[in-house]
Order: sequence, then structure tokens, then C-alpha cells
Amino acid sequence: MKLLFELSGENPTLPIAEIACVASVLDARPQIAVAECPKPMEALRLAMTHVVLEYLGECDPGISSFRHLLTDLALTTNKTFAGRAKLVHEGCQEKNTNSQREFERMIGTMISGPVQLIKPEEEYRAILSRDRCYFGKVLFRIDRGAYDSRNPGKREFFHPGVMMPRMARTLVNLSLCCPGTVLLDPFCGTGGILIEAEMLGIRTLGSDFDPLMIRGSKGNAQKSSLFLADTTCLPVRDQWIDAVVTDFPYGQSVCIKKTDTMERLYHDALDEINRVLKPGSRAIVVTHKDIAIIATQHMTLLQHHTQRVHKSLTRHILVLKK
Repeated sequence: MKLLFELSGENPTLPIAEIACVASVLDARPQIAVAECPKPMEALRLAMTHVVLEYLGECDPGISSFRHLLTDLALTTNKTFAGRAKLVHEGCQEKNTNSQREFERMIGTMISGPVQLIKPEEEYRAILSRDRCYFGKVLFRIDRGAYDSRNPGKREFFHPGVMMPRMARTLVNLSLCCPGTVLLDPFCGTGGILIEAEMLGIRTLGSDFDPLMIRGSKGNAQKSSLFLADTTCLPVRDQWIDAVVTDFPYGQSVCIKKTDTMERLYHDALDEINRVLKPGSRAIVVTHKDIAIIATQHMTLLQHHTQRVHKSLTRHILVLKK
């Protein structure tokens, strides 16, 4: 089924990359993507998508082109409906409030059916981004509030500097793990990545060199198998893990071997991750510095994303394949 994905604007590349766990992306503009999705309900696992719509068509972003599109579609419904329009900040030619209202009025007048603006049974949306206007019918919205309810500060065990649930879920999705497969986080910390994987029915393993983190994580990631281990020498057999998703330590306020330099840790940990992964599987690694050159000595680099957390911290997210 051809779908429209109305995307979060918090990162320019991660939302589109995340869609690949459930669909094949056909086209993309800022905050919108078109994709072929064989099982639309699987998109409910996405963290950086706001709304999923049935794709109905697209046209140039002018109001006259949109009128022609609606005329050709000749939509009829017996259900109450509302029309909405969104003008993405990066740039369609018609980016003012009046034109937005004009698009919404046109949806209301050119679809045959009962208009109801408050709690309609159906919603049709026009999304204008750069040089295209995409049009679709809302299938469902992603419950982003559920991620806020899992804020790390509300967990049984908390440690400063942990990753927020939306980002953790996105990383799990980038790994392409599905229910029943095995995911390992060898720097599991407080268990945030494991929690998001557990919720998707993935079998989860977590290890850490810090006994405090393992003790604390047992209260957070209750369905995961947790063990104390050095990531450079894991008690895991060769080629047994379906995916690795991990946030490497930053070398501050973390427990690593005193003999380790961070560069040595990157090399040895990536070598061990490569050993335990099944052929063709992915490792999603997050670091506070660009280690792409190091990573390519161990695995194939598929994607490199960045996320600015604050003035002194930019995350580098590498998608690696064995």
C-alpha cells in the first residue's frame, strides 16, 4: 500500500531512514515521505513520524494544480470529514496562512460528503513541501505522548545523560530487528534501548562493565537478560546476535577500564561486535565523535547521521553492516 508519512522536523535524515524498517521509500521532501508499505500497521512502531496517511495523489504546490488533483480524484464519503493543510517551513511557493486556509476550504468543498471540523470520522491532509503538494487520508497518528510518559526521570533507576525514548526507539528501528530476533546492547547503561526493543517483542540482551548499571537496569528493563561484561570480550558465541544497538561511553562519568583509551575501546569493541553478529546483520552505534574511519575498518558503513543534543554534544549515529 502506498503511504504518506508526515515526519518529525527534529532531524533532517533520521525520520526517513527510520521508515525503511517498515517500508520502501519512493520519494521524500522535508517532513514528508512517500513509501510502499506492505503492512501499514507496522508503522505504529515509528518514533519520528507524526501521521501516517493513505497516499491519494500529488501535484505542483499551486492552488490551481491542487484543484485539478481533487477534480480528478472525485472523492466521495458518507462519513464526516475535515480538510487540513500543512505548509512545511522549508519552502513551497505558497507559504502563508491565507493559502493554507484556501487549501483547506478546497478540500471541504470538492470532496462530496458531510464536513465536520470537530472530531470528524475522516481527515484529509494536503502537505506542501518545497516543490510538491502531497495529498492523503489519515490512517492513524503515532502516539508520541507515550514516549514522553517513559521519560528516563520516571524510571526506577536513573543516571544523568541518558538517551530519550524517541531516539532509543529510532535506533532500534534502524537495526531492522523484528519480534523474536535477538538484540544486544553491550553498553546498556540504564537500559533505555532495551526497554524500547522489549516493547516491540524483540529478545533483548544487555551488558555493561559497570556493576551499578547492571543492578539498576534490572529494575528498568525487566524482560531483558542482563550480565556484567567487558564489551571487548563478550561471553557470547560467534554469529549469534541479530543486531547490536548501543550508545558508546563518552569517557566522562562512565566506567571503563583504566588501561583503555577511547580509540582503543572503539576498535576492540567494534571488533567484538562484528564477531557476535550474524552475517548481513546491522550494528547501530552512537558516539560523541566521528568514528566513521575507525568503523569502516570493521564493518560496512551504510548511513551516518548526526544529532545536536546541546552546544557541546553532537551525537554521531552510524548504521553498520557486517
